[in-house]
Amino acid sequence: MSGFVGVHLSDPWLQSQFTQVELRTLKSRFISKKNEAGKVTVGDLPPIFAKLKAFSEMFNEDEIRAVMQESNTNLEDEIDFESFLRAFLNLQARATAKSGGSKSSFLKAATTTVQHAINVSEKSSYVAHINSYLAEDPFMKDFLPIDPSTNALFDLVKDGVLLCKLINVAVPGTIDDRAINTKRVLNPWERNENHTLCLNSAKAIGCTVVNIGTQDLVEARPHLVLGLISQIIKIQLLADLDLKKTPQLVELVDDSKDVEELMGLPPEKVLLKWMNFHLKKAGYEKEVTNFSSDVKSGEAYAYLLNALAPEHATPNTLDVKDPKKRANMVLEQAEKLDCKRYLTPNDIVEGSPNLNLAFVAQIFQHRNGLSVDSKKISFAEMMTDDTQTSREERCFRLWMNSLGIAHYVNHVFEDVRTGWVLLEVLDKIAPGSVNWKHATKPPIKMPFRKVENCNQVVKIGKELKFSLVNVAGNDIVQGNKKLILAFLWQLMRFTMLQLLKNLRSHSQGKEITDSDILNWANNKVKKAGRTSQMDSFKDKNLSNGIFFLELLSSVEPRVVNWSLVTKGETDEEKKLNATYIISVARKLGCSIFLLPEDIIEVNQKMILTLTASIMYWSLQQGGESETEGSPSAEGSVDGETLSNELGNLTMEGASTEESSQVENSEPSLNSNDKSTAEAGLPAVEKE
Repeated sequence: MSGFVGVHLSDPWLQSQFTQVELRTLKSRFISKKNEAGKVTVGDLPPIFAKLKAFSEMFNEDEIRAVMQESNTNLEDEIDFESFLRAFLNLQARATAKSGGSKSSFLKAATTTVQHAINVSEKSSYVAHINSYLAEDPFMKDFLPIDPSTNALFDLVKDGVLLCKLINVAVPGTIDDRAINTKRVLNPWERNENHTLCLNSAKAIGCTVVNIGTQDLVEARPHLVLGLISQIIKIQLLADLDLKKTPQLVELVDDSKDVEELMGLPPEKVLLKWMNFHLKKAGYEKEVTNFSSDVKSGEAYAYLLNALAPEHATPNTLDVKDPKKRANMVLEQAEKLDCKRYLTPNDIVEGSPNLNLAFVAQIFQHRNGLSVDSKKISFAEMMTDDTQTSREERCFRLWMNSLGIAHYVNHVFEDVRTGWVLLEVLDKIAPGSVNWKHATKPPIKMPFRKVENCNQVVKIGKELKFSLVNVAGNDIVQGNKKLILAFLWQLMRFTMLQLLKNLRSHSQGKEITDSDILNWANNKVKKAGRTSQMDSFKDKNLSNGIFFLELLSSVEPRVVNWSLVTKGETDEEKKLNATYIISVARKLGCSIFLLPEDIIEVNQKMILTLTASIMYWSLQQGGESETEGSPSAEGSVDGETLSNELGNLTMEGASTEESSQVENSEPSLNSNDKSTAEAGLPAVEKE
């Protein structure tokens, strides 16, 4: 699909800051100047930027020049396109700060690079949370408690340990503690490793961090740090608002159709639904639709707590006229339920949405007031997915959100049924492929509009050479899980292969295939003097994890601590190795969403994504010798050596038969589709 190739950058973070339209526009300006003068210098930027609509009303050339000189004193320095883009982002941040920005980001999925004012109340609340949950951590306890009135929080963040530990509090087991660098004094490389591990792990639990880089954490930029911490805490507090973890939530709805709708709601909406369920039973006549203006008076809280904890009920709370006094009484009542104070009476009265959300989530965790009706709970458990489907849904959901699409995906099977989310993903991975004039944005009332969206999804999939046998848009609208998972796997696989292909953008070599990835990995391990090899991505010997640890060590010798590696003979040893592999890969810079079980059980699709991610990271580091499989003395990602590495991967170490490509047995490959079978694509075949 050469027609869909957009502007690709070597830095994934930088790539995520721009749409393809913006990149093409900015590259056009850059190339125009380079063709005119033979090069582009820092001094050329002010007149170029001053003509852009984004800056023309905010700055004149002299003001832009002054901003440029803050980081580049020599205006004659030549710059490349990526430096040009970074200068643009720097000026954009100045423009946003000049015009004023939003104050908080707790309820927003994304954390942005826009300059934010720091909300002191929120900072104090997050510090209290950290002090409470990490107080007994063997490493962190020496640095706690943090004083919220100082900048100690931001100083502590700079080494990367705190955020990694906080992620493990939110979703236990996400990061293997053995992979965190916890020396008292870390060198820059070790510090950067921790931040890389943190950001890749944050993505793996559902945080949206497309606008944060490791340098932002090294510098501990306050608005970005607080934005990330708020997302991590939010994920922890809302973790139980899920039918799988709390099947009693089925009490909030009446029938199976409503259960499906409940499963598709984001956790914040489920929390509101739960709150209104109890308020209605308690006789509160208003509906709470937000965690701000609707709870300012404190009345809703008084009704809620009296209903959930009648033993601590204080009826006179509603008789108090002063909202702040009522808010204080509400908090005192909540403390009797062991709810931590995430907010002050002032935060309730002012309607702080972030802190009120945290407060209600705490009440839910300690006293949800739902029944234990075994029939209803059994019904809820029947509605949830099997383990394998659930694991794949999780992987694809996290991957889609990591792309930085506008709509945050809470539940794949519900959220894709309008087609819009899939169109957003397709536009990210194949820029220009979507005809937005023929797409309808949710909410969509007319069912045929959803079908139109999904028909376009299928059409684009076929143009991208996906195998979609007898599949129509209506299958996605109907929520066919089998077809949706198979389609999403092809999307993810296409993206991986395109990323690898784009690293050899200056060569005319062949397409990257699954066999190329397999052979690259085997050769890399062999050239490093190791003995393990993999026959295919479903080789059962991979379950002990040794091959991947050797592969990681071969691309970066310092990254694996072999004293922590087990033989992988027992189930427990395999689990230890698999957990360590995932954290080491993320620490290195791989953005992966698999679980330890995927390695232990040798899930071939997830094994392919892991191998491809390691290959992508390795090739990004610079030119590699085609025959040696080791870093060359010099070379760049776009260099001739790297192009040869990708274009002519040696077949040594695995024959064509041995390097069996990833196939998807469910749904089965259509035997008549020869080109698809050879490409190793899982076919989506309607039964």
